[in-house]
Amino acid sequence: MKKPNVYGGRWAKVRLNYLAKHPLCVMCQEQGRITAATVVDHIIPHRLKDALASGNAEQIAKAQKLFWDTNNYQSLCASHHNSTKQRMEKSGVVVGCSEDGIPLDPNSHWNK
Repeated sequence: MKKPNVYGGRWAKVRLNYLAKHPLCVMCQEQGRITAATVVDHIIPHRLKDALASGNAEQIAKAQKLFWDTNNYQSLCASHHNSTKQRMEKSGVVVGCSEDGIPLDPNSHWNK
């Protein structure tokens, strides 16, 4: 079964508005670099497509709340969104280090 497309016209407007207000990649900034953001990322994955496919009203409501909550957004460059963020979601570990070489993962032994 094909998953529904949740990124329509309303999302396009929200995305452009968010990028206008937050034009720089937050992960690049953490590393001391300045890079234009091109992606609005959901910090906590919303899984809206899966919720819609399940038909479960409670899951759908929770996913929609995460999807539209601007506090759950961050601006990223395509590189960080397509590689670093995906690895972090799969592994549960924050990837990268500050410009001083200190790991960004708060659970790293260097940060204790």
